[in-house]
Amino acid sequence: MENWHKCVLLIAALGVIPCSYGQDEDQAPPMQVIDPGIERREINPPAIDIDDFEIGLYVGLFAIQDFDTDWVVGVRSAWHVTEDFFFEANYGTSQGDLTSYEKLSGGAPLFDDNDRDYSFYDLNLGWNAMPGEIFLFGDRAFKSDLYLIAGAGNTDFLGDNWFTVNLGVGFRLLLNDWISWRLDVRDHIFDRDTFGDDETTHNVELSTGFTAFF
Repeated sequence: MENWHKCVLLIAALGVIPCSYGQDEDQAPPMQVIDPGIERREINPPAIDIDDFEIGLYVGLFAIQDFDTDWVVGVRSAWHVTEDFFFEANYGTSQGDLTSYEKLSGGAPLFDDNDRDYSFYDLNLGWNAMPGEIFLFGDRAFKSDLYLIAGAGNTDFLGDNWFTVNLGVGFRLLLNDWISWRLDVRDHIFDRDTFGDDETTHNVELSTGFTAFF
């Protein structure tokens, strides 16, 4: 009698186990794919030509030591060796007005008008110390560079030529794929003995202009 009950319970257990296992598989929750719902932005890549040469004109003010400040005009050309460094050749002209002594004394001019013509040329090395971008007109970005520049050249002034060292800082803003706007401040330093004693003069140039890349 006891064996009969054991057989019934064993048969019942064997019938429940497969059924319960199949039921768990049917009730397993399906995997859900999560939709983040992020809208894609349309990005326009910068249209910048890979050009290494730059040339342009500039105009500004030139403060000649012991003389008045006058206009300066010039031309500059550059060769961008890498993204960080560039060589630049520069030529400019200005005019030296009356000296402070001539204005105060009221006497005869110390120099002829032709001797007051100021011209210079130099070869410089520039370093793009702070490249970056500027956002203008909402979401439009313009490439920009804050650079340091230094070099040496020659100054023709007061009937003589003077070896000149120049130091400066500038800012370049690329307006499109080939035109840039530049703002420069430079100090042209040379030794001069025009008034009898040797003196180191500092002649500051503030200029702005446009250049083209090609």
